[in-house]
Amino acid sequence: MTDEAPRLIFCLFALSAAWAGDGEWPVNGGPYNIRYSPLTQVNRGNVSKLKVAWVYDSHDAFQGSEMQSNPIIADGVLYATTPKMRVVALDAATGREIWGFDPSGGSGGQRRNRHRGVTAYRDRVFFTYRNFLCALDRRTGKPLQSFGDNGRIDLRQGLGRPPEGISISASSPGVIFEDTIILGSTVPETLPGSPGHIRAFDVNTGKQRWIFHTIPFPGEFGYDTWPKDAYQISGGANAWAGLSVDPKLGMVFAATGSASFDFYGSNRIGDNLFADCVLALDARTGKRIWHFQGVKHDVWDLDFPAAPNLVTVMRNGRKVEAVAQITKSGYVYVFDRRTGEPLFPIAYRKAPASSLDGEKLAETQPYPVRPPPYARHGFTEDIVTTRTPEAHAAVLKMVRQLDPSALFGPPSLRGTILFPGTDGGGEWGGAAFDEASGLLFVNSNEQPWIIRMVTHDTKSLYKNNCGECHGDDLRGAPPTFPSLADIGKRRSREELRSIISEGTGRMPGFREFLGGKVNEIVEFLITGKDNGIVDPAAAKDPSWQKYRNEGYLLFRDPDGYPPMTPPWGTLNAIDLNKGDIRWRIPFGEYPELAAKGMKNTGSDNYGGPVVTASGLLLIGATSFDKKFHAYDKSTGKLLWETVLPAAGNATPAVYEVNGREYIAIVCGGGKNEAPSGGWIVVFALE
Repeated sequence: MTDEAPRLIFCLFALSAAWAGDGEWPVNGGPYNIRYSPLTQVNRGNVSKLKVAWVYDSHDAFQGSEMQSNPIIADGVLYATTPKMRVVALDAATGREIWGFDPSGGSGGQRRNRHRGVTAYRDRVFFTYRNFLCALDRRTGKPLQSFGDNGRIDLRQGLGRPPEGISISASSPGVIFEDTIILGSTVPETLPGSPGHIRAFDVNTGKQRWIFHTIPFPGEFGYDTWPKDAYQISGGANAWAGLSVDPKLGMVFAATGSASFDFYGSNRIGDNLFADCVLALDARTGKRIWHFQGVKHDVWDLDFPAAPNLVTVMRNGRKVEAVAQITKSGYVYVFDRRTGEPLFPIAYRKAPASSLDGEKLAETQPYPVRPPPYARHGFTEDIVTTRTPEAHAAVLKMVRQLDPSALFGPPSLRGTILFPGTDGGGEWGGAAFDEASGLLFVNSNEQPWIIRMVTHDTKSLYKNNCGECHGDDLRGAPPTFPSLADIGKRRSREELRSIISEGTGRMPGFREFLGGKVNEIVEFLITGKDNGIVDPAAAKDPSWQKYRNEGYLLFRDPDGYPPMTPPWGTLNAIDLNKGDIRWRIPFGEYPELAAKGMKNTGSDNYGGPVVTASGLLLIGATSFDKKFHAYDKSTGKLLWETVLPAAGNATPAVYEVNGREYIAIVCGGGKNEAPSGGWIVVFALE
């Protein structure tokens, strides 16, 4: 740290980081998680004059890496995490690095991490690294020895289960309420499972203050929606996308994920509260105030993909404090913040039954009547791609080999098309809200996935433990589930042993699950010799499942493009006062297709928008054209765009230093085989 660093953070101890002044971006997603900036220096009239103010290169990017931080700015300092999970503090006006901290001690290597930033509060910065919640001194970047064990606590402890075998991390930063940090988690989507309980920790000591069991214990509300022993063995139901806090009401809001295993639930018969729920908890005690379950007994991985937006809408001429929740299926739910009462009608419709042995799906599922969905539902022959005659014929042939596609159409051995897919519809970038207009802005993917079930193979350790993500053929679904073909040419045996044992990215550690047979998996990956036989006792374990999915199969045409007619991605403005869609535009494009005249198709997009009081909607997100955009929030008209060094798959931050407004976006790329990067790019008016 340089001599000037203390001056940059002079007001450090006076700051209440969660609710700072208008010129800062103090929490992930902004206060109330509505991704709104009151700054007006950059506006519709001058946004076209934006120029790069500074660029920070972390030098941490590698093939397949991602960088998804929403930068935090407080007291003129910008905080973010890099692809290799270093935490950096930068001068927010110049980009000069003040300090950096590597939690791996230099041993992190090239392990892909998905991480969305830090929590800054008073004199400390909190972040998660693997199974640890860590605290750093904001002035020096050194671990705070008074917090937990030498600056960190082990998140495997305190879950009500033996920590051995638990795999847990957190891709989204925690939220601050009074003197606690409240945290969700990322856990495996396979079995054996790790529970996704929500917890609060003392910001000074790291001591666990309270826990909300998202898989209820005996005697707790919702316990009867699971088998009696589920609280001991089931996993998931985790608030992986982050939390939102209302400090005035003393409430914290979560949106939870699906239960494990994602696509077959014979060992969790029942509705499975509190999976796939919007949850309102007392922020001081963790007690449930209200909940809403969006998918009952989820076997589609249709978990809520983003933290709730705490919005204010108009009803019958009066303001109502509300919660808006986007979904992977393209719906928006809106509830009264205090009571959970829906502000638009919700219908419950009969859902089809499963053909798989042992499966019992819910008889009905909820459908919001308004607003209308912002994504298409069900993949039908009339939307098959017409990009080329050959692509049309190939996709049509495949569609006819699968079961009919529909929302809540059950997974099967023949296979079905999940559309929207496991990547949405709406995604983890979340939505932005503008109270003045009542508009909620959400970017949406139009990505179909093929879900095909297969019988578990007791003769292959690889297929039993790895095939459902990386595919029986090792090809995976890059980069979410990377290809393992020829992995021995890229990784040593020791590196593979370490990754399989400890986990990386969304992958859990398998040391405990494999019972000492890590070497058999490594041997298969290196040589192709599959000598790893599953222990016969495994089939008697309560977590054993008869079926698994064949793999996460992103449905593409033979040339690698989406298999349906455009749009392949959209940007939407939804009026939460009236329940209508105000405007919708294609969002993103493929540069090589645009060069041939096929423009404005839309494309995959990850990372959310920010809306400003001056009328702008700012968003990167588009994976392949790598653009950063400014739209007129009222109409969707494009006002300005520029090309980033890598895709901005992150939510921007808008802030002010010394009277000058800045717009920052992290450029990490890496999604769906797009090039990776490790930059923070910041714009301002000249």
